[in-house]
Amino acid sequence: MKVLFIGGTGTISTDVVALAQQRGWEITLLNRGSKKMPEGIRGILADINDEDAVAKAIANESYDVVAQFIAYTAEDVKRDIRLFHNKTRQYIFISSASAYQKPLADYRITESTPLSNPYWQYSRNKIEAEEVLMAAYRSDGFPVTIVRPSHTYNGTKPPVSVHGNKGNWQILKRILDGKPVIIPGDGTSLWTLTHSKDFAEGYVGLMLNPHAIGNAFHITTDESMTWNQIYQTIADALGKPLNALHVPSDFLASHGENYDFRGELLGDKAATVVFDNSKIKRLVPDFICHISMADGLRQSVHYMLTHPESQTPDPEFDSWCDRIAGSMRAADEAFLRDSR
Repeated sequence: MKVLFIGGTGTISTDVVALAQQRGWEITLLNRGSKKMPEGIRGILADINDEDAVAKAIANESYDVVAQFIAYTAEDVKRDIRLFHNKTRQYIFISSASAYQKPLADYRITESTPLSNPYWQYSRNKIEAEEVLMAAYRSDGFPVTIVRPSHTYNGTKPPVSVHGNKGNWQILKRILDGKPVIIPGDGTSLWTLTHSKDFAEGYVGLMLNPHAIGNAFHITTDESMTWNQIYQTIADALGKPLNALHVPSDFLASHGENYDFRGELLGDKAATVVFDNSKIKRLVPDFICHISMADGLRQSVHYMLTHPESQTPDPEFDSWCDRIAGSMRAADEAFLRDSR
């Protein structure tokens, strides 16, 4: 069985490629070659955005599955429909669980939950891409399967709700230094973190599964933790107390300056999410998440502590956190002063 991965070396896709290879798939990766190709896997060196070059590279090829990990807009998938029409038996599009309705009408999310996110352009782009693909399925039989991951990580950095442009290390550094660490809201909203190795089990189970054609699936763990629990687990793994600073999400969104917290918080992480995974489990009965959220967080903290190259300082974000903390202190002091 032949699969073409478009991308294939990212946080989510690396473990999917490894599992597909382990299960005997003949794998080709199409990417720009910016990362080392896994051993034993054929590569096509091309930029998917160069449609003519890709069309030439696959002119004599056909695939059982085309796994698209780096399409983000309606125009991206229109290009893919042109490229892979009659060249694949299944096209799997990575969408996003952030596309689900915000604010939620029900905390339980199924694949039938409406798609609507007025806060985040990224999510609206994914929704538009899904609509194009489903229209092509209905009108021309284009064999699409849509996969909506939520917060998926690979154990090299602990997931957090608020971070800067240079990654997550500065959050760990603030905990180590005893500085206030921003947690949106009161920290009691529920969140879901799925390890990429567990995600891969569900994804590979959908490959060439005839019941997956024309359908959408989210692939997440059934477990949920509050953001307070997530940050406390990170602090415990560091062996330090947590100096939590709870800040309203809309305040962070209004004063995020160089950060898109309107999208990433109001449109995603500030909302409680509890996913119903019944649909993926019906098609992939062996889909079970084996890595608990707490174990995955501890694994990620250990990785960062033992890999100095991952410890990228972010002084700009650190300064912004200090300013937010100062604003909260000033508000407290002003209230106390006015109430005397």
